Amino acid sequence: MARGAAMTPSETRYAKSGDVHIAYQVTGTGPFDLVWVPGFVSNVEVQWELPEAPRFISQLASFCRLIRFDKRGTGLSDRAVGVPTLEQRMDDVRAVMDAVGTRQAALFGMSEGGPMSILFAATYPERTKALVLYGAFANDPMRASFSPEEIESRLSMLEQVWGTGASVRRFAPSKASDEAVVRAFARWERLSASPAGASAIVRLNLDIDVRGLLRAIRVPTLVLHRAGDMVVPIQAGRYIGEHVPGARFVELPGIDHAPSIGDVDRLVGEMEEFLTGSRRESDADRVLATVLFTDIVESTKRAAELGDREWKGLLNRHHEEVRQQLARFRGREVKSLGDGFLATFDGPARAVRCASAIAGTVQPLGLNIRSGLHTGEIELHRDDIGGIAVHIAARVAANAKPGETLVSSTVRDLVAGSGLRFEDRGRHVLRGLPEEINLYAVLGSEQSGLA
Repeated sequence: MARGAAMTPSETRYAKSGDVHIAYQVTGTGPFDLVWVPGFVSNVEVQWELPEAPRFISQLASFCRLIRFDKRGTGLSDRAVGVPTLEQRMDDVRAVMDAVGTRQAALFGMSEGGPMSILFAATYPERTKALVLYGAFANDPMRASFSPEEIESRLSMLEQVWGTGASVRRFAPSKASDEAVVRAFARWERLSASPAGASAIVRLNLDIDVRGLLRAIRVPTLVLHRAGDMVVPIQAGRYIGEHVPGARFVELPGIDHAPSIGDVDRLVGEMEEFLTGSRRESDADRVLATVLFTDIVESTKRAAELGDREWKGLLNRHHEEVRQQLARFRGREVKSLGDGFLATFDGPARAVRCASAIAGTVQPLGLNIRSGLHTGEIELHRDDIGGIAVHIAARVAANAKPGETLVSSTVRDLVAGSGLRFEDRGRHVLRGLPEEINLYAVLGSEQSGLA
């Protein structure tokens, strides 16, 4: 099967781990088994409804038989199980492997699933083909980062906002302004754990510390970590990579903790090459494009001042003006982000002029916007776009001041001779990128019209 080809959701089955029922699904028919040990909470059925998750699952299952499960106390597995130990959770992995008839499998431990996978690999090396860790830690970073009082405050807040989709801001911050994504995550939260259950799991994780086991791992190990991960700092991944004998550490660009969001092809490609010895090209279409992000400044404040009805009317007028300019400058609307837009252009000069025109047309409405642009290779999905160029454009926009259009040095260089003028804003560190990047503010144009 080509990497990225669509798959239909798999059937949920149950394995028995002692007296506890563990829900699992099997996807694909590859030459070896890969057990995905989930992070914080999960729901093997609702996961298919999360943005980009079906494609990610399908990519993994294109080169292996993928086994996913819900840990005891979460998702579709038995909930009333008390406070499980790391050892009990490890037994759940073994029970699922036995249920699907696999003697040996590679483990894919994500986030909090990392310590459990580390314990399993050290305890059962004969059953572990290889170990892949993503966004993982050996000891919970929250314990070292916050005081006991701050931790209690964060746990209390977690219970208050659980089920609203608030986790997007940490797990998938690049999608935090997408209302559809927030709604999907809200449903995932509610069906993966209760508010008290989610808080109890976080509290349990505070005591996790498997640093003493890292030297005991004797299976091939790959450690993957995104540079700007907002849940587990990259230092946690580096520590594992430095202390597991022979481990390979790979730093990936991006800020998202959720593996299915962001530059998924790079992540899957690293896993496939490590586990199979080679990687195939994704079947996603790739094109060069200029990516534009726009955002209304202080939209929440304006909405509170105007009230829901008046704000909705103003937002509709904003959307109409933006779409008129996109049509004028031959831009392609990818999606509305609530109070902003994501669009692409096949010409960088048109993209810059469109951003300036949008700012001018919405100003009479009393709205102030910021915009960011970057040109690079993007992946074309059915209803969205992906790739590092999209991430860079989003970070450029986040650095723009109210009323400002910022562009990357790539855009500035490509529009040389177009009459567009820029002011150097210096070098910036964009979250999730390993290198600094030069940004430029658009000042105007010495000529008008389409480029």
